[in-house]
Amino acid sequence: MKALILSADGFEDLELFYPLYRLEEDGLEVDVASPKGQPIAGHHGYVAPSDLEYGEISPADYELLVIPGGAASEQVRLREEAIDIARTFHSAGKLIASIGRGAQVLISAGVLSGRSLTCSPAIRDDVRAAGAAYRDVPVVVDETLITSRGPNDMAAFMGRITEALRASANS
Repeated sequence: MKALILSADGFEDLELFYPLYRLEEDGLEVDVASPKGQPIAGHHGYVAPSDLEYGEISPADYELLVIPGGAASEQVRLREEAIDIARTFHSAGKLIASIGRGAQVLISAGVLSGRSLTCSPAIRDDVRAAGAAYRDVPVVVDETLITSRGPNDMAAFMGRITEALRASANS
């Protein structure tokens, strides 16, 4: 199984590295994609490798899309290639996991109407304006969409992702 992490400079460090390492521990091949395919720096200065640039991604190669939050979300949502990736995952019914402000990418992709999710409280009004139901809980699972509020919710978030991946592998 393969997972794709879509991010840019300014990501919330734990929201990228925690899923990256946990997914690798579970045996998944994980690619990190950035706007130019070059390493990206987190909010706290940690640097993540980048395997691909957005335009090189074939969503058909992946079972899971992870969108970390932080200031990077604003950069990611401005790139049409990234928005197309999110739309393609959504249209194909593939797993999408969004953390904190990562939901901004899903707002721009126009895939949240009628969905239930959680996110950073800073963008809850944006989520509601996009037609989604905001819930202030650690993790929300709505079909193939798994969301969390932020770094403090990572253990529960990754637990739900692991469950969803196992269920997907067994179907």
